[in-house]
Amino acid sequence: MPLYMDFHHIENVTVEDVKRAHMADVAIQDKYGVRYLQFWVNQEAGTVFCLIEGPDPETCEKVHQMAHGNIACALTEVETGFYEMMMGTGHTVNDYGLVQKKNGFLDTGYRTILVVSLYGITRATASSDLSMLLTPNWARKIVREQMERFAGRHLTWDADDSIVAVFDDATDAVSCALLIKNTLEQFEPKHPEVIFKMGLSASQPVTKEGDFFKEAIKLGHRLSLIASNNQILTCALVRKICNNEAVFSDDAVKSLNTKEQEFISNLIHVTETKIADQQFDLNTLSNEVCVSRPQLYRKITALTGRSPNDFIIDLRMQKALSLLKQKKACIAEIAYNSGFNSPSYFSKCFAEKFGCTPSAFLKKT
Repeated sequence: MPLYMDFHHIENVTVEDVKRAHMADVAIQDKYGVRYLQFWVNQEAGTVFCLIEGPDPETCEKVHQMAHGNIACALTEVETGFYEMMMGTGHTVNDYGLVQKKNGFLDTGYRTILVVSLYGITRATASSDLSMLLTPNWARKIVREQMERFAGRHLTWDADDSIVAVFDDATDAVSCALLIKNTLEQFEPKHPEVIFKMGLSASQPVTKEGDFFKEAIKLGHRLSLIASNNQILTCALVRKICNNEAVFSDDAVKSLNTKEQEFISNLIHVTETKIADQQFDLNTLSNEVCVSRPQLYRKITALTGRSPNDFIIDLRMQKALSLLKQKKACIAEIAYNSGFNSPSYFSKCFAEKFGCTPSAFLKKT
């Protein structure tokens, strides 16, 4: 049967309240061919999430309605493999269906996503020197090892070469990011230069829009794109649910507030939509995000450490690098698809950023 998760918002909810409601669901579920499997409670936020097997969403909702009348704010079907990857499989579930952590504390259902983007820098004099730009395997190995050390579950990510993992605990995720940073910097003198950027986002399992972590993964990736070199950038929720404020004392960790996060999300959305347009410039961007050019300059510089022009070029470079690795187009097509008005200017920018020309890069790949 399909698997569903739902989301309830109930003011002043208690674990005992939800236990009673869950037992009421279980008492009548057989009549409707539904199985209420387990639930997560966040008493502080007033949120409840239920995991259900059922023939269809309407029948699942009907059991809630008939048992106790608590109708969900949202209910969404989840793919089993993706659910297990995001929520994990080692839950402690008590006799009433309540999910707890191994230490006995409540599992509130929130998960934190860490996205690590990294690439090598080369001043290539021969094609063999390009190997670090193509795949800095020593750095990717370190990232994966540290993610596993902090019980991060690796997620498949097809958009680019970013390494993505999900964590049950926000403190573990931030601590993992810091250890990755320190380890990479420790090993870097022994290897060709590598640049890394990390984004950390978090979400409850099901949002009021019915999204199951897809937007959180997208946000984590966007944060990794706009972070400064060798910086860890976190969304507002990560800091809120982290139980160790000390991890934010490191200068490499920058935490956005809610307004900054909304601005960045809108900025990246607009830029991604327009990036292939060679006429896309700061005037267009300022109009699209509804701020003046001086405001745009101040905001982008403060949040990313780069001027708006450099910020746009960086995003175009990331898109171009991804397209080059896919080998689905020639250099001229990649240049135009990344928003450059000429292949020669694209080659110049690429060489300045990565230390070799696009043609040398393609020959090596």
